[in-house]
Amino acid sequence: MRGQSPELPRRPCTGPAVWLGREHAASRAWALHLSPARLDELDAALRTVRARGTPLLKVTAGDFPLPTLAGELQSAADELENGRGFVLVRGIPVERYREEEAGVLLWGVGQHLGIPVSQDATGHMLRHVRDATDARAALSPRTEGADALALLCLRAGGSSGRTTLASSAAVHNAVLARRPELLDGLSRTHFLDRRSEQLPGQLPWQAVPLAHRDEEMLSLRYDRGRLESAQRFPEVPRLSSADRELFDLMDEAASSPELRLDIDLAPGDLLLLNNHAVLHACGPHDEDGLRRERPWHLVQLWFTPHQSRALPAEFWGGEHSGTGGRGGVTPRDVITPHTPHTPHTPHTPHTPHTPHTPTKGKQPHVRPLRTPGAFGPVPR
Repeated sequence: MRGQSPELPRRPCTGPAVWLGREHAASRAWALHLSPARLDELDAALRTVRARGTPLLKVTAGDFPLPTLAGELQSAADELENGRGFVLVRGIPVERYREEEAGVLLWGVGQHLGIPVSQDATGHMLRHVRDATDARAALSPRTEGADALALLCLRAGGSSGRTTLASSAAVHNAVLARRPELLDGLSRTHFLDRRSEQLPGQLPWQAVPLAHRDEEMLSLRYDRGRLESAQRFPEVPRLSSADRELFDLMDEAASSPELRLDIDLAPGDLLLLNNHAVLHACGPHDEDGLRRERPWHLVQLWFTPHQSRALPAEFWGGEHSGTGGRGGVTPRDVITPHTPHTPHTPHTPHTPHTPHTPTKGKQPHVRPLRTPGAFGPVPR
């Protein structure tokens, strides 16, 4: 059952996507601080959505005008695709906004960056991340199931809200330098657990390569939790000792003091990253592993950048979101009132209450949906 994509060339990756965390920790060139004028644009865009009463999933970039900030977001999108692979936008005054307004803000900004894609089989496009259900899984470096990721922090607590990033190309180079014979494992077909989110008639796993390289541009998808849990299916080939050695080495490299970059997200931080170029791990708990009384709260968006890299069709295993983007989780043709819990995943979605219909004379709420779900499903 195992196939082989074209082998990766056995030479180091070069370019701006290859970076060391210890170098970036001192530079802070990756942080974009929003000026008061840019924050005023965000407020004005939210007022525009309120005035029009546009449902969240119908809001486009035109409905969320950002006259000057849009140019900075385009530069950030270019950095995601052709630069280091991540940008941290700082200073969004999330304390001003209700929870649903923060979701609209993230959605509107995301429209300027790319095409949102579904994050689960029920078609939800935004997810609330409030704590980790599995601390070990949360701390494991991985990529998500879409081209790019946006995380807006609404609440955090110092090191308990720490996010760790690592350059995928630098991890590749570490494997090449230490165990070059393991590198072929990245281009071999591997099997990812769909975690019961497949469409009727689909297999409960995806068969995909872990990496693709186009000249110097490396694209990596890696989620050890899903690779390991796919082993529960007897039809899936067993992971070899070489596979496990490769995964161990990737985890070790991505978590090493030299390669990793630790960012303590604060309320108002918006982390943008390219999943092909950057591995990430989240640690919403104390160093001793104990749960905090006030867990962090993030809002998460998956999207395909407007100017995205070319990838072979098999890289996403045929997943499509029904929105024109690629990757994500293909939604079933149903509408459910709540986002289901996904076993063994570190992100637990939360469904907020649907706002009440405004009465005459009062400032209308931003309406996230016309259906009873939370920030989804995909309109059909």
